[in-house]
Amino acid sequence: MQGHALQRAFKPLAAALFAGLLPLSVQAAPVCNTPADLVRLARPLSRVSQQIAAGKSITVVAIGSSSTAGAGASSPTASYPSQLEVELTTLFHGHRFTVINRGVNGEEVADMLKRFDDGVVAAKPDLVLWQLGTNSVIRDHKIGEHAALIRAGLKKLRAIGADVVLIDLQYSPRVIAKPGAEPMVEFLAKTAKQEDVDLFRRYAVMKRWYQVDHLGFDTFVAPDGLHLNDWSYACMAKGLGQAIAEAAQRPLVSATAYPAHWGP
Repeated sequence: MQGHALQRAFKPLAAALFAGLLPLSVQAAPVCNTPADLVRLARPLSRVSQQIAAGKSITVVAIGSSSTAGAGASSPTASYPSQLEVELTTLFHGHRFTVINRGVNGEEVADMLKRFDDGVVAAKPDLVLWQLGTNSVIRDHKIGEHAALIRAGLKKLRAIGADVVLIDLQYSPRVIAKPGAEPMVEFLAKTAKQEDVDLFRRYAVMKRWYQVDHLGFDTFVAPDGLHLNDWSYACMAKGLGQAIAEAAQRPLVSATAYPAHWGP
């Protein structure tokens, strides 16, 4: 009798499983794919490298708009800056990383630039992650004066000796529906090359998730069709952390510059 009872109890559970009706939390999470060729930074991070070699703590400031602030995440700790701090602390064994989140919803480059002195420079960062461009695309604003504004921001960051990584758009339905999305991605890549700063190709990484890994937008985009979600913020932090670790190790001066346990 007990065997028959267990069989009767199992049938609805099996049916729900095969119908995909069980909560997402019990289903396997997709693999976070961050290919090295997509996340690799073009230039070494000399300031971070020097701080690591000297055994000093590293301060990172993440400035940007809502996808830096963490819109779409279930909590502030699920934002990419928060996840990145954990990732870097894991990758750089024994070294202290502090990632300060300076993201503000809705801002464009001109708005961010107004906050540079108090929000970025005052923190004395070793590395600045500057996410930009999305809101201009969403609002159909022309690229126009972006180049001059970005140069002004980079001038401030160079003056304090910080490493800089620009972060381009997210690949999400509301972004790619705009005719200005691809031109903005190309513009930011060109600007990074001209200004000799690094670029984290977030757009290309997320595009790969969709076109190559065949992940649905509901896997890595929030219900608003614009922002990232917990999974994609975490995967972005993983790829960015790996890119930072590789770029910081590139300019090795000597075999004794880094601890023996250094590495991912």
